[in-house]
Formats: sequence, structure tokens, C-alpha cells
Amino acid sequence: MNGRFEPTIASLLDYECPTWFRDAKFGIYLHWGVYSVAEYGEWYPRNMYIEGDSSYLHHIEHYGHPSEHGYKDLVPLWKAENWDPDGLVDLFKSAGATYFTPCAVHHDNFDLWNSKYHRWNSVNMGPQKDITGMWREATLNAGLRFGVTTHAERTWSWLQTNKGADRSGPKAGVPYDGNDPEYRDFYLEPSTDANYAHPLNAPQAWRQHWMARIKDLIDNYHPDHLYFDGGIPFSGDDNGRIGMEVVAHLYNHSMAIHDGAQEAVMCVKDIGDHGIYVDGTVTLDLERTRADEIRPTAWQTDTSIGPWGYRAGAGYRSSKEILHELIDIVSKNGNMLLNVPPKADGTLDEGTHSILKDIGSWLDTNGDAIYGTRPWTTPGKDNIRFTRKGNAVFAIALEIPKGTKVLQIRELGEVRGVGHIERIELLDYNGEIRWGQEKNNLGWTSLRIMLPNDLPEAPAYAFRVDFQ
Repeated sequence: MNGRFEPTIASLLDYECPTWFRDAKFGIYLHWGVYSVAEYGEWYPRNMYIEGDSSYLHHIEHYGHPSEHGYKDLVPLWKAENWDPDGLVDLFKSAGATYFTPCAVHHDNFDLWNSKYHRWNSVNMGPQKDITGMWREATLNAGLRFGVTTHAERTWSWLQTNKGADRSGPKAGVPYDGNDPEYRDFYLEPSTDANYAHPLNAPQAWRQHWMARIKDLIDNYHPDHLYFDGGIPFSGDDNGRIGMEVVAHLYNHSMAIHDGAQEAVMCVKDIGDHGIYVDGTVTLDLERTRADEIRPTAWQTDTSIGPWGYRAGAGYRSSKEILHELIDIVSKNGNMLLNVPPKADGTLDEGTHSILKDIGSWLDTNGDAIYGTRPWTTPGKDNIRFTRKGNAVFAIALEIPKGTKVLQIRELGEVRGVGHIERIELLDYNGEIRWGQEKNNLGWTSLRIMLPNDLPEAPAYAFRVDFQ
């Protein structure tokens, strides 16, 4: 595809993060695939072939020894029989998500679309459904932006554990099923590189194959958001030219389908041995962490309510903790992409439903302090975070201890360059908020907000401060 972008760093530096993403603030994604059958996490396909690992022991107990019953034998067990994409996307929308980017392929080498270059896909096998296509249709019908996450850049080395054999016990020396040439297109060619990060030196044929599959995904499912689980692959190939070719293809494809506007967001990570990262060519993604201060350009944290892939009996984070993280991220110019793992049948458990309901309830009444905002001069500290929209600054209190009568905010005492405070309101509260600006004996001014006696119980409190 011809276009403005070329697979070079110099050309990709023309990338600008689209406004829709800067306004969106909150997205949802999910890890769901063949591995969901075992209910033991998304690294099951690798770890089940590591003798003594808990996944290996789980597999023997529930399915058999990996020399006889391997990962391929879980494929027909994944049926997605209770999956309702429209219902789930509506749930995500009601939780406040403005974009949805489900996993299209994980490290396990199983494509969740009608893959032109790989027979191991969800249309040919398992659910026998175009999972990505159906997700996309449901997402667009709900009015959300659609994207996909892809994790196959690690697959070449990540899956090599299936070429092993037990070193002890009754099956010592018996090759795992990954050694069977009949399944080489799924389990891959043998390699001495079993790195869990990006391959150290993947063969050219694999790199070309990876590129063909991801371009196929872009061309047929038109994502406005694409994610690599690492940097731009592959660093050993002419300084990442193949990876940059895919990124350039995404940007050019986006311009072709959006009347010349580049609407795609390419999220990658800056973590050393996981590929190339060059600031300004892509949007930075931080996994389960966040920026310390305001970043000058938009960025994203991808995190989860608990494990990435569904794991039976796993504990989840509280909705309050997740909301506090979202507020902190937004105050620093970032977005949160929250993972919610479905069961193999396509349903979410009760705990996940409860978390999404709580998040949606808060955003429904406090979203004005989140969506479409930009950072203020400071993100805040302690229990206060700030966002800004036009002439309004939002001061979001993460905690208000019981019995507190006055909320004191030094940063809003004297705000030069934006005028005088005209009014203050507490979102999700109908009564009047009394306030004043006072100097203390040290000589600095503080905004003092008198808290109402009937202050409702909430995970966070968003005060809108309008300036003249």
C-alpha cells in the first residue's frame, strides 16, 4: 500500500496521536482464547511444557501428559458457546469505556479471525466463528472505537518449550507433542531460542509470516487502535524494518479509510529486550504501571482487574483502586486500557460484572472530569488529582476522611493566568458548595471548600472549579 508513511524512523516521526484517543481516556480489552479452557492463565501454552511447573501439573491432572495431550488438544474444547458480543460490548460501554480492543492473537499462535495466512484460527477450529469480526461489528454498533491487541511477535521463541521432554519420571525422554511435524505450522520449527521476550534472532521466514498475518488483520478489520506486547519487532532485522513496515502500513491504511486523516493509534512498550521504541513514532504503553508526572504526549497504561487470562479462583482488585488509578493516569495525560478476562464459554464472572458496574456508576456522574480533559499545570499529589477542560479545572479528591469539614487545596489558592474563580460544584451532588480563598500565617493562599454534611459515600469526589 502506498502512502505518506514509510518504514523508517524518520518517516514514522510524522505520527501524531489522534484527538479521539486523547479524549477517550478509558478503554477495555480482554485476553480470551484457547488457553481460557484450562482456566489457568494466558501463559498456560508455554508453561504446560515446563516440567514441574504448576501449569504442567495442572495439565497432567486434567488433560494428560503433554507428550500425548498437548495444547492443540484444547482447541476443540474452546467452543465460546455462551458468548454474546453485543451484550458484552454494551456492558463495557455502560462501564464507561469509549474504545474496545480485544486480543486478536496471543503468544499461543492461534488467530481469532478469518486468517488468510494461518489455518490455526477461530473460524476453522474451536468456536468456528470470526471472533474479531463479530467483536468489531458489536463495537461499532455500540458507537465505540475498535482496535485489537496482538502478541504474536514473541511467539517464535515463547512457544519453544513444546519441543522438550521430561527429564525424569516415567515419561523421561518422551518428546512433547510440539515435536510432531504434523503440527509444525502451529507449534513452529524447532529452535534453540526459547526466550520468553522477543526472539533473539527469529528466522526471516517467520518474520515475513508474522508481517503477513498482522497486515491481513489490519486490512480486513480496520483497527483504530493496534497494540504490540513489547516494542516494534524485530530489532535484529535491519534495525526493525519489518516491524516498522507494519506500523507504516497501519498508518497508511488508516489514512486510506478515513479520507486522508490518520486515525490509528499504535501502542508499543519501551522495555529493552522486547523490541524497538522511539519516542514520537508511536504511542507509549506502560504495562501495569504509570507515569510519575505529566507526559507531554498521550500515553496508555494497560492493566487488569486481576490475572490477564481467566484463572479460576483468582482474586480481583477493588473497583475503587481501579478508579483511583484511572484518575491518576488521566491527570498525567494518559489513558487506561483495562483487561477483563472471560471464561472459555465467553461469559464474565460475577466479580467482573460487579467491578464494571461500579466503574460505570462513578463515570456516569463524574465523567465530565475525565473524558475530553487535558492535564493541568500539575497532576496533583497526596489525595488530590487535577484535570482541565476549557476554563474549568477539576480537583478530584481520592479520599475524604470521615469527619472532614473543610477540603483545603493549596494549588487553587491563587491561579494566575486563568482568572478568578467564578463557581465551584461537586459533581454528583445537587446542593450548593461553599468555598473561599484564604491566606494562612505563612503567606500562601489556599482554596478552602466547605464540605456538606450530607456528602454522599463515593470512591472519589470531583469538584469542578470554573474560572471567569
